Amino acid sequence: MGMVMSFMGKGLPMSSTQMPNYVMGSLYKQFVDKNIKTFDEFHVAVLEIFNTFNSSLPGKHYDVPSRKDIEAGYKLDESTLIIGLATPPAAMAAKRAGENVPQLGFIKAIPDVIFVPSATILALVSAKLTKRMLQGSPAAS
Repeated sequence: MGMVMSFMGKGLPMSSTQMPNYVMGSLYKQFVDKNIKTFDEFHVAVLEIFNTFNSSLPGKHYDVPSRKDIEAGYKLDESTLIIGLATPPAAMAAKRAGENVPQLGFIKAIPDVIFVPSATILALVSAKLTKRMLQGSPAAS
């Protein structure tokens, strides 16, 4: 079985390490190298990302989000950005500290790849709900 699997990988135009490098390189070119200042430039960059993923990855192709969804992502405020950047390292530090507390020993059973994104999403959702409550806007907008 191992011999068959090794022959299957020979026909690919790129090795398994070259594919992520290609995708990440194109993402870097589309967002970091470009000076995106308007929504139209951002929208084109998002479309190019989906085109890159769909052309480089075999199998399932990802649907491009609607223009309305992309506009919602473009209008993020500073608090969302700060929370999104600060929560993952804080979640890792909290997990490491919690592993030493006997009452929180069950945290060791949760993998980091589950704990950190879950904590980040929870922090972003709670920040968004808190902001809506303080501003007095309805829950569904």
